[in-house]
Amino acid sequence: MIQRIRRRFIRIAVIVLALTMVALAGVINLANWVNVQAEMNETLDALAENSSRMPPAGRMNRSRRMQNNLDESRYFRASLSRGGEIRITDLSRLSGSSAEELKETVRTVLSSGQESGRTGNFLFRVLRREDETGAGSAVFLDIETKLDSLRRLLLLSAAACVGGIGIAWLLVALFSGKAIQPLIRNAVQQKQFITDAGHELKTPLTVISANMDALELKAEKSEWIDSTREQVAHMRSLVNDLIYLSRMDEDGAALSREEVNWSALTGEEAEPFQAMAEFMGKTMTVDLEENLYVTGDPGALRKLVSQLCDNAVKYAPAGDEIRIRLKKTGREACLTEENALTEPLGEEALSHLFDRFYRPDASRSRESGGYGIGLSMVRAIAEKHGGRAWAERTAEGRIRFLCELPLRHGSPAKPE
Repeated sequence: MIQRIRRRFIRIAVIVLALTMVALAGVINLANWVNVQAEMNETLDALAENSSRMPPAGRMNRSRRMQNNLDESRYFRASLSRGGEIRITDLSRLSGSSAEELKETVRTVLSSGQESGRTGNFLFRVLRREDETGAGSAVFLDIETKLDSLRRLLLLSAAACVGGIGIAWLLVALFSGKAIQPLIRNAVQQKQFITDAGHELKTPLTVISANMDALELKAEKSEWIDSTREQVAHMRSLVNDLIYLSRMDEDGAALSREEVNWSALTGEEAEPFQAMAEFMGKTMTVDLEENLYVTGDPGALRKLVSQLCDNAVKYAPAGDEIRIRLKKTGREACLTEENALTEPLGEEALSHLFDRFYRPDASRSRESGGYGIGLSMVRAIAEKHGGRAWAERTAEGRIRFLCELPLRHGSPAKPE
């Protein structure tokens, strides 16, 4: 359990940090893109206002920053005559583009009917349009350098995010033990208390049971003696279950590992409960796929099956059909128990059914004899065997408990 808590802590911490870094990098890149786009549009406006010819700085009503941008910009001005002749000026500020490529760009832009926009690595603004043939003039601003800087920032921020997340994961993994040390200490103390209290309670329970036997020998049979003996049996069962569950929560819990025919084991454990269900006015059907083998502790697996069956017999309404089924699903063997509900069960209650000592008022009362730890034991045993256990509602409004365990290594997999 402690290792599970630690892994969850690491996962949550790294996810939160990753989301924060990604959001921060996204904000930075978005802000940079908005700023660069505004700067390029402002530069293009200045070039359009001055017809792409750079007058002396004193004649321009621009800031020093804008003047520097204009001095560093690469641009050209072009015109298309009615006869189809293209004239390009200020070509000396460009490099890497041939005259023919630029002329084709100019012809495309002036013939498109757009007043401004982007084509390739150029932002353009139409200065004058004479007729529908495309004759007119436009100014073009080369933005290739700006786009490259945007891409570089994006790549650098992505690399920083990946590296930061990796470093954060390493540091959190190294120091997570100290961060959750109080929780670990509390969990260890709680388990130690349950174990110690359980052993301490066994002695007085044994004494009480022996005293009841002695009283019955000296006096006549009494309903009070029978009631006390019954309560002692319930208390002893609860103590044993608490100790067992506490041991299951330990990371180093000793469980035997051997090949188990789970099909045969489930049938053997379910058989006595079929008779019990019939006695209580219910029916239990068992449908088992044969020869499903798992690797695990036979005693623990028997307790898992018996707890599921016992839970069904106790809480299914009278006249209901309890369905036990074991089948292969992929590389897991899935054991399901399904029964009707005496009262509707909400999503909140459904999510807490495997919590220790949890009992919905309508379906799990003390009168039924349960203590609310049976399903907790089912989940603990399943997780110790590398599986999982959960509950769900069926389309018919019934409740279904599912427990998946990995099939024995080397067993053939058959899709459901």
